[in-house]
Amino acid sequence: MFYDIDIVTIVIIAITCLISFRGFKDYDFFDQYKFNIMGIQRGESYRFITSGFLHLDIQHLLFNMLTLYFFAGIVVSFLGTISFLVIYIVSLLGGNFLSYMFHKEEYHYSAIGASGAVAGIIYSGILLLPEMMIYGIIPGYIFGIGYLIYSIYGIKNKVGNIGHDAHFGGAMAGYLVTLIYDFNLIFEQTLIVVALLIPIIILFVLMKLGKI
Repeated sequence: MFYDIDIVTIVIIAITCLISFRGFKDYDFFDQYKFNIMGIQRGESYRFITSGFLHLDIQHLLFNMLTLYFFAGIVVSFLGTISFLVIYIVSLLGGNFLSYMFHKEEYHYSAIGASGAVAGIIYSGILLLPEMMIYGIIPGYIFGIGYLIYSIYGIKNKVGNIGHDAHFGGAMAGYLVTLIYDFNLIFEQTLIVVALLIPIIILFVLMKLGKI
């Protein structure tokens, strides 16, 4: 099933591309607006937002924007444009906030990308349309559970040069805000809602026990 792309999604993609391309060519601009622990602790809180519009390279940008393109229409169709925008921004902030919590003692830690925001939109789409098929073969809810479990593994074992914590934080924010917008999902999709909640509980238990 395909959903038409709306103007807000087009604007987000356009702005992200413009800012990312500026960052590709101008290192000082890139450095000023990326997510950076030392900068944030100097009071540059704007980095929580601006970092989500910068990307490492064309491949990084293309992957995030294509993923957003395929999932945004589902969220807009079910919840509307304003709700989609709120979920996107809250997921971006949620992803970077969790990343900050994990790395606040690593003063030189930096990150960029819309992955946290996009993860929130993916999770919102899965909640709203759990029967969707990812890559044409994987049920959405299976993909969602597996994604979060892998993110926990990635956080714990520092797998690859990937901000697994930002992905997890964004997905978690998208999950929660979608349920706030459509509380009936708890009753209509109870098993899916509970199944997607389990990895979130596991992460917080591991954090509480100091295992992660």
